[in-house]
Amino acid sequence: QVQLVESGGGLVQPGGSLRLSCATSGLIFSTYVMRWYRQAPGKERELVAGISTTGGVTSYADSVKGRFTISRDNAKKMVFLQMNNLKPEDTAVYYCNAVRVSVHHDYWGQGTQVTVSS
Repeated sequence: QVQLVESGGGLVQPGGSLRLSCATSGLIFSTYVMRWYRQAPGKERELVAGISTTGGVTSYADSVKGRFTISRDNAKKMVFLQMNNLKPEDTAVYYCNAVRVSVHHDYWGQGTQVTVSS
């Protein structure tokens, strides 16, 4: 059974940092593109960052470029999102996503809440 479990969310003041982690099991992690999404109250889920299977290619939403960094550890089957200089508009539930298009696999975690407030 495939599981994705996010952790690391919480309450942080504007300008602060958080590091989200996503631990996976039940899949051949190194064959999956990994992504972080977020969903704020009353808004649609949006793609925040993505990373290729080897970690060599990353992409970011314009709203987080220069502040967030996605990384992965294929040996540990984990993906991370380092979030710096957080802003109130970053407040959302953050979700980990594993995708393998060739076999139509698309898995999601349960989400972790990030709240940026003074």
